[in-house]
Amino acid sequence: MKVSDLKNKSEAELQQEITSLLKEQFNLRMQRGSGQPIKSHRFKEIRKMVARIKTILHTQKIENN
Repeated sequence: MKVSDLKNKSEAELQQEITSLLKEQFNLRMQRGSGQPIKSHRFKEIRKMVARIKTILHTQKIENN
């Protein structure tokens, strides 16, 4: 998902996106722990996307005040 797409979303939608990404990250950790084959590159992608969304949320919060 592009940053421009994220900026157009509401705070609730961004929070929901973070929640779904964290669930995906948790599932990847469980798969790795059980020895199943995983896409290890997704860990880095998820971590970066969560950071992007949190940055956008913080920026929106500052602009609204």
